[in-house]
Amino acid sequence: MSYITLFVISFLAATILPLSSEITLAGLMAVQSYNNFILLLVASLGNILGSSFNWVLGIYSRKFESKKWFPFNQKQMKRSSKWFLKYGKWSLLFAWLPIVGDPLTFVAGTMRIRFLDFLVLVAIGKVARYLVVIAVTNWSLNLF
Repeated sequence: MSYITLFVISFLAATILPLSSEITLAGLMAVQSYNNFILLLVASLGNILGSSFNWVLGIYSRKFESKKWFPFNQKQMKRSSKWFLKYGKWSLLFAWLPIVGDPLTFVAGTMRIRFLDFLVLVAIGKVARYLVVIAVTNWSLNLF
């Protein structure tokens, strides 16, 4: 695997595809031939760009929500919208969460959240998540 693979998986994992960038990141760390700081940057950048892609889709695809092929189902949209309305743009700090995170970034686009606010909040949450993954993986690797 390589940095490019990690970037692509991290990007796609931020969309509706059921991929795990955390497992890929931990696997590359276990190989120990990769720089952890670069792994953090690559995974974060890919995941943040994937979320930004969702935001752009949200901006431009609101009129397609009722279509069968629409990537998020009504239940996901309602849950994410409810969360978003309750906590406002600060809920984007939790865009890394499974199930609600991806629709949350999409909903931010449909609600026309300013991109700079979106980017900063999503980046904080996603980088923090990868820092935890790196710390736990390092700890685990040192145990064995």
